[in-house]
Amino acid sequence: MTLLEAATAVRENAYAPYSRFKVGAALRSTGGGVHVGCNVENVAYPEGTCAEAGAIAAMVAAGDTRIAEIVVIADSPTPVTPCGGCRQKIAEFADAAVKVTMCTVDGLAQTVTVADLLPGAFDAAQMDRA
Repeated sequence: MTLLEAATAVRENAYAPYSRFKVGAALRSTGGGVHVGCNVENVAYPEGTCAEAGAIAAMVAAGDTRIAEIVVIADSPTPVTPCGGCRQKIAEFADAAVKVTMCTVDGLAQTVTVADLLPGAFDAAQMDRA
């Protein structure tokens, strides 16, 4: 199963009763594991948690800590980028050159690097004086 197929499949499990905007994400860790996540909304936090954050949490829970590549899919006219918080989470667990592919259910896709997605990302090196 490709990462796109895995993201497409998990997207169907999204819990989005408020926005009705389902998002799926799948990543491959540097250890070769495939981890998936979907968005989850709730009444107290209707914007919910993001698919990318769910996939990262699943990766960490499985004992992996580095992303080799990630795919995100949503039903949108154009590919949807991860939110700001997820961009920072992706940058925490991926090198700057890692590819992030954003897809629509209609087959459009855009691939960028983590560095393109979050230029000037905050990282641990910036805390060297702390």
